[in-house]
Amino acid sequence: MSAPSFPQRSPLVGTAAALGAVPERLRPVLWRGDQMDSAVGRALPTGFVALDAQLPGAGWPRRTLTELLLPHPGIGEIRLLGPCLTAMQRQGRLVMLFDPPAKLSAQALAQLGFDVAQLLVVHTRARVIPGSDSLWAFEQALKSGHVGGVLAWLPPRLRADRLRRLQLAAQAHDGPAFVLREWAAQQRPTAVPLRLALRAGGADRLELKILKRRGPPLASPIVLTLPPVLSDALREQAWRRQRDMAQPAPQVVEPHAHEPSRVGGPTRSSRVDATPLLAATFISLV
Repeated sequence: MSAPSFPQRSPLVGTAAALGAVPERLRPVLWRGDQMDSAVGRALPTGFVALDAQLPGAGWPRRTLTELLLPHPGIGEIRLLGPCLTAMQRQGRLVMLFDPPAKLSAQALAQLGFDVAQLLVVHTRARVIPGSDSLWAFEQALKSGHVGGVLAWLPPRLRADRLRRLQLAAQAHDGPAFVLREWAAQQRPTAVPLRLALRAGGADRLELKILKRRGPPLASPIVLTLPPVLSDALREQAWRRQRDMAQPAPQVVEPHAHEPSRVGGPTRSSRVDATPLLAATFISLV
């Protein structure tokens, strides 16, 4: 009589069971791809509850880069990052801005809670110099360990090895480090563990799509209400214009009427006095 046969158990079943039985004390150092990274101690609150709920650690990470992809500057990225960066300033830590693409509005930044006099703005790409490395200053700031928060507008079509080098440097930076890149970069891989795509969602509204995170995919975008920088009358005007643009009836659109005029500030149609930064420290490395 032949011996009874038993069904073969797949090794994957045992592996899954073993991972499910991981002791609680090991969970902070062991991350599974189908679970959200729970490194709460390394995260900083974003100031937006809906966004914190979808980020690993419930906030912006430390000791790593956060990559933000924009169709164009001035859609609300400064207002998105404002709560975190101003918190760094309140702790007495330095905030540095590298290569902003337009003049910064001191009035709008102050309204968001920034101490304008304590901002350090570094310009490295005022002129294109063959063979120069415009990211050297940004990399050194990350490696120094003496900066609270950094925000850098990176040059377009940045090579993957240069981004990887910045990511390695960010491991020495005990604070948030944000890099802003062009919208088309989402078609290319990244070494950065957190990548978000930003798009305007209307007046004082921002739509975020999480393209990469240490956690399961997020199918739906997040819509945030940003702190207003326009008066009530101008905000109502912006809403009416947004509604009219959504209608199919033909209309005449003024060229560049909806493009941002200043990073972090109001649009050109707002007619708000966008006073340039007078008290902040500027450094030119060209």
